[in-house]
Amino acid sequence: MTETLVEPGTSRTDGTTHTLFFTLRLPHPVEQVWRAVATPEGLEGWLAAADVLEPRLGGAVTLRWLNGGGAHRGRVTAWDVQRVAEYTLEGVHGRIRCHLEPATTLRFTNEFEGDDALRLDCLAGWHDHFQCLLDALNGRPMTPETWAAWTPGRWQTLRDGYVSRP
Repeated sequence: MTETLVEPGTSRTDGTTHTLFFTLRLPHPVEQVWRAVATPEGLEGWLAAADVLEPRLGGAVTLRWLNGGGAHRGRVTAWDVQRVAEYTLEGVHGRIRCHLEPATTLRFTNEFEGDDALRLDCLAGWHDHFQCLLDALNGRPMTPETWAAWTPGRWQTLRDGYVSRP
């Protein structure tokens, strides 16, 4: 894993609905980042196996977290090639949106229902995954071996940092 830093995410809460926000400024072409967030091959290198991904609005999607998080089915709820890939999944993950802008900025949001402990878990989880995304974009994607060796240590350190954030 690389030591490149991901800026901490922020969140907004309305009742039990949490929305997480991350902004990543990436020194990679939009096409490369799009492949990472919107293709089965790309997603597997940093996030999850896309057991099903129909790349169109309304298409089916099933993401299977390779670090032990299980599989979640859903739909593609927004799709604009090389701009927006949005997946709304059943269960804990809710709505996951990747919005690419020129120069290359990835604006990520995740909206889901849950308590504050889940909000902190998800902030740390996405932060951890975005560090994996940076590695994948730099030619070091996660492999079955590195996924198998994943431990919650780095995630716990990130979560502890989010506890102390406003």
